[in-house]
Amino acid sequence: MAHEPAYTGSHHQGLASPWKNCKLCSLQCKSSREFARHLREFHCSKEGGSYVCRYGPNNICPSLPLEGVSDMDYENHIARDHVQASGRKRSETQDSYSLMMSPPGSVPSVVHDQHRWTVFDSQVNLPAALNDPLRVKRETDFFTKTWGQEFYEKMYVPESRYLPDIDRKYFEKYKHRISKRYRRYAKYKNQIEQEAPGGETFLQQMEKNRAELQQLPKLFMLSNFDLENTDTFNAVFPWTQVEDCQKNGGSSQSSKLLQEKLSYYLDIVEVHIAKQISTKSDAFFQAVSSHDVLQENMLKTCQSIKQLRDKIQCIDELLTLGSLKIMKLSQTRANYVNLHNKLKLMATVHQTQPTIQLLLSTQEFVGALDLISTTQEVLTQELAGVHSFRHLGSQLAELENIIERMLQEDFGKCVSSDLNRPIADTEPLMEEEKIVSLVFGMLRKSRFNFVDVYREEAFTAVKAIVKQTVVEAVSVAENVDTEDSVGSLADQMRMLNYPQWMDLLKQIFSNLLVHLKRAKTFHGVISDVIGIAAGKTLVPSPLPSPTQEDCLLSEATHLHVSVSEEAADVMISEAEYVTVQAKLNEMLCAVCDHAHDRCVKVITARSKDGFLERLSSSEFVALSREVEKFVTDCETISGRRCMSLRFSLQSQASKFVNRFHEERRTKLSLILDNERWRQADVPAEFQELVNHITRTGMLTIPDRTADSEKGPAEVLVVETQTFAVVGTVLMLMKMMVEYCQCVDNIPSAAPDLMSRLVDLFKIFNSRTCQLVLGAGALQLVGLKTISTKNLALASRCLQLVVYFIPKVRQHFEEKLVSKNKSMLRNLDQVQKDYTDHINEITNKLVSVMEAVIAQQLSKWEVKAPMPSMCFRSICKQISKMHEAVLDILPADQVKELFGRINSCFKKLVAQQLNTLEVSKNGGPQHGLVMSDLAFYSGTFKTLRGLESLAQDTNDVWDIR
Repeated sequence: MAHEPAYTGSHHQGLASPWKNCKLCSLQCKSSREFARHLREFHCSKEGGSYVCRYGPNNICPSLPLEGVSDMDYENHIARDHVQASGRKRSETQDSYSLMMSPPGSVPSVVHDQHRWTVFDSQVNLPAALNDPLRVKRETDFFTKTWGQEFYEKMYVPESRYLPDIDRKYFEKYKHRISKRYRRYAKYKNQIEQEAPGGETFLQQMEKNRAELQQLPKLFMLSNFDLENTDTFNAVFPWTQVEDCQKNGGSSQSSKLLQEKLSYYLDIVEVHIAKQISTKSDAFFQAVSSHDVLQENMLKTCQSIKQLRDKIQCIDELLTLGSLKIMKLSQTRANYVNLHNKLKLMATVHQTQPTIQLLLSTQEFVGALDLISTTQEVLTQELAGVHSFRHLGSQLAELENIIERMLQEDFGKCVSSDLNRPIADTEPLMEEEKIVSLVFGMLRKSRFNFVDVYREEAFTAVKAIVKQTVVEAVSVAENVDTEDSVGSLADQMRMLNYPQWMDLLKQIFSNLLVHLKRAKTFHGVISDVIGIAAGKTLVPSPLPSPTQEDCLLSEATHLHVSVSEEAADVMISEAEYVTVQAKLNEMLCAVCDHAHDRCVKVITARSKDGFLERLSSSEFVALSREVEKFVTDCETISGRRCMSLRFSLQSQASKFVNRFHEERRTKLSLILDNERWRQADVPAEFQELVNHITRTGMLTIPDRTADSEKGPAEVLVVETQTFAVVGTVLMLMKMMVEYCQCVDNIPSAAPDLMSRLVDLFKIFNSRTCQLVLGAGALQLVGLKTISTKNLALASRCLQLVVYFIPKVRQHFEEKLVSKNKSMLRNLDQVQKDYTDHINEITNKLVSVMEAVIAQQLSKWEVKAPMPSMCFRSICKQISKMHEAVLDILPADQVKELFGRINSCFKKLVAQQLNTLEVSKNGGPQHGLVMSDLAFYSGTFKTLRGLESLAQDTNDVWDIR
């Protein structure tokens, strides 16, 4: 028991190699034999003649009976269960070791106690196992059983339904294949086991012969044994020993020994040869007899062969030699012809370099490249291995690289000279034939970077054109001193006035258009070239071309030179054609965009000091038209919308609109602050403006005519209506037309202009309300009171604006894009605000008259004389008001206004009658009231347009 802790702690290590250490003694063993000897000496007890193994927990081996076994069984047990333990034995040992507990008082170990047995591991209790009625007593009486493999009951394991039923037919194929080998094996085995005449087996004889042959020196067994070799001869006959013996006086004895030894070796060999012959004697004599028969057959065969050869020789001389000679001569002639052709081909290849130089001098780059390619192909295929041409391939490759560099350089020079030539030169494309040949050469080499080269040259040319144009404009300007000026070119350009700067901008636009047209020409020519190279365009050549037979091909519309037959071959694929065409289109658009960017820089440089913001409307409109015209021309050239210059102009237009609006807003505010709200005369230009709008439907300022020199009119006539207005609304109307005309000239600024015009309308409406309804004019311009005439004038001015708002809305609706048309609701809101303001003024007029009537009726007494002073005052005020608004408001509005005043009058009279307790009873007071009402009705009959308004006044008695 004292060894159990050591055994427990080391059993995991022993599971990997069971014989390396003892699990009970912790003894390290170097070999399995040493481990077995240790178990016999220290972990084994001998009881009588039996050996009991004590290697295991509690000194009990779990795999050996307690009563012990014999010595041989014990050795087999150690080798099987302890030295060569398998995975199965290892798991059984782990299960037995898992029952061991950690030492008392120590900390529980998760590793040692994880397999610790508990009461929950029991499945059947002992009484139930002993009293099982289905078992006989001997089956359960394990106290009398013998320990060993029979101690446990053997369980029947049913056959698995997943394993197939194997019978003998599965082995038929194997048996058929191995039977021949087995029979051969059995035959040889019988021969080997057969005993010789001396009672020895074949193997024993072989061992005896091998022992005898081993006595022979290895030298005689070598495959290269030769006595002519000096070393071999000296090794067989050691003369040095003989000479030493001769010196010592024993020469005859040593020679005799050497002879006897060699004779012994010879006897051994002869004996073995005799044995072999005796063993194979039957086969030997059979082979000898067969050899005689074979020799006779060979003699007969040789005679037959000789006769056959003689016949064949005769046939060969008579029938074959002539035909073979003819075939040989024919083959020789063919070889000479091939040699002659090869020599001509070599002569042609030899002239390759001079021919390439000639083609390059005539700008036939495609032909030169094709010749190089063809020559290299001939060198690698038909002239491979020709020594005289061993360096020609590398020379042609170098020449091809030189041609490629030449193409790049010449193309750059041609493009640069074409783009930087004078603007006055009207030729669309310089050296078109050379450029076409260069492009065909680069297409032949699959070099498509010529588009990028042209783009960079075009960018450089655009920059140079703009700079040169500015320099020329500054140099000829009288107000710019270029000699003493130390500023930059942009600073000198900012010294130009508006006409000079506009001329400069026009010149820049004109020069850039010429440049862009040249780029467009190049684009068209190269498009035709790549179309020809891709087999999509007909070749413009006077000679008939195979591609011209195809009517589906497009015509070359831009090429003005003929194309050689070499260039007419298809050199690029469909994908490459699409790629190059896309790069060409992108190049043209990029050049246009770059030109716009340079123009933007010119405009931006000029606008740094606020120059563009200080332009008048006509000047800015002229600038906008020039820019828009240039942009439209560029879009025609590129086929795509160009936005950079438009955005710049829109930015400047936004600043211009801000200044434009601020000027008019400030002007309108100043005019409103000084407006005295009196009827103003209408100048002829304003009447002509209104007539132009009503006649043409266009919100634009008309040209001055003879009618513009007429004198001013009292009212403004709009179609069939007349408007008595103040001067401020006339200015507002002109500003409104200026905004609309500005939209026509600058369509991109339509949203900004509309929002500013709405702001202007709101300013006029709000300031009018403050000055008239709010009585702000009393403090600003010193009016004593806001009269009904002032109110009527304000209402009529607002009505004039309301009349033109729908026209303004329609005008802006045509200019706004779809996404900005939602801004039109702002004008609708302004129109509603103006209408509400007009109604408020009307209500104010009614309320003013209502207050006057209520004040007079409060002092009314129904008594003589008639008409009473109260009614006289009321009628007087009504007459004054009618006189004030009659020439301002239209007749229908006047009638509507006084109809409301009449209704208020009747209501107030009825209330006063109720207060005075006067009723319609035919009494004196009733008669006096009727007299006043008759006077009131008579007053309305004297007012123009209101004669029938107050005829019936009896309904005052019905109002309660």
